[in-house]
Amino acid sequence: MSRSLRRGSIAAIAAIAIASLSSCAAGNTPDTLQIKPDNAAATVGTHLRLNNIVVVTGQGAVGDHTGPANVVVNIANTADIPAELQSVTVGGAAATFSDAAGAPLSGIVVPAGGAVAIGGQGNPTATAASATVQVGGFAPTVFTFKDGQKVEAQAAVSPDSGEHGNGLYQGYGPTPSPTATPAKATTPAAGTTPGASATGGAVPAGTTAPAVPAAH
Repeated sequence: MSRSLRRGSIAAIAAIAIASLSSCAAGNTPDTLQIKPDNAAATVGTHLRLNNIVVVTGQGAVGDHTGPANVVVNIANTADIPAELQSVTVGGAAATFSDAAGAPLSGIVVPAGGAVAIGGQGNPTATAASATVQVGGFAPTVFTFKDGQKVEAQAAVSPDSGEHGNGLYQGYGPTPSPTATPAKATTPAAGTTPGASATGGAVPAGTTAPAVPAAH
C-alpha cells in the first residue's frame, strides 16, 4: 500500500472515531437521557429559582405518615426588587413561617439579587403542622409569592435521620414543642399554717402581726 493511501486510511479511521465519540457525548447528556436531579427544582417567572426542594418529617417516620413536616428550599432572586414568599402548602396542608429564633413571620423576603435558605439551623423555617405524606415518596408542594406568582413541585419526602448519625437532613426536621413544666408549689414550714402569725392566730389581710413580748 502506498504512503498516500495509508495516510488516507488513517484519516478516515480518525474521522469515524471522532464522529462516534461525538454521537455518544450527545446521547449521554441529561437532556437526552431525561436525567432528573435528586431534589426538585422550579422556576417562577423570569427571576425566581427554587432549588433543592425537600419535605422533611420527624425522626423515625416511615411509610404513610401524617404529622409535622418542614419544607427545605433555597430561593434565588435575580430581580432588582425583593420578592416575598407568602405561603407554602404540602399536600394541601398550609405551612407557617418562623424566623431563626422561632418568632412567627407573615412571609419570607428574598432580597433583590440575593437568595434565602429555608430550613436548617440559623435559617427561617416553613412548617406544616399536620401534612399527610409518604416517606420515601413525593409530595405536591406549592409556593405562592406576594405578587401572585405560584409554582408547584413534587418534593421528595425524607425523615430527619439524625438518629442514625449520618442522615442528609439531620437537624432539618420539625422540632417538637417543649413541654411546659408546672410551677413548683411552695411548702409551708412545719408546724405553721399559711397566713398565720407567730402566735398561731390568723393575720387579717392588710395588717401586720403584733410583736410577741419578750419573756422576763
